[in-house]
Amino acid sequence: MSGKYAPGSDPYPGLTPVAGYGPPTSVAVTSSGFAGTMLVLAALFQILQGIAALAADTSAMVSVEYIYELDVTTWGWIHISVGAAAFAAGLGVLRKQTWAYVAGLALAILASIVNFAFLPYYPLWSAVIIALTLAVIWALIFLLGRRS
Repeated sequence: MSGKYAPGSDPYPGLTPVAGYGPPTSVAVTSSGFAGTMLVLAALFQILQGIAALAADTSAMVSVEYIYELDVTTWGWIHISVGAAAFAAGLGVLRKQTWAYVAGLALAILASIVNFAFLPYYPLWSAVIIALTLAVIWALIFLLGRRS
């Protein structure tokens, strides 16, 4: 008898199914893949935002006085630094390194705060990165909750 079928009712005699169908067996694998990929993506956007701020520091305009007013070049270096660290943490999350979950969570929170402060300069771009980092924060909190 092959497979799970009763004798005579096997639709494919002699063949055994190779893989099952349905959701993955481990939620953590899917969640760490999502968290790591989203963190790497948010980090790349963060780096690109920093490069754009460095390249065209005269094109960013703020129409009102803002409490977090810094030179756009300074903001560019802040974005590149946070993005590079988040990229490294994202690769660590994809490799399921324990340190990367905590570092990625801290960097995603930091990136959200940095982009909130940068909203007057590039509002839409900052809002997209904030949305991505919120997804990363949710996924990493989920993963850290499953590990404890």
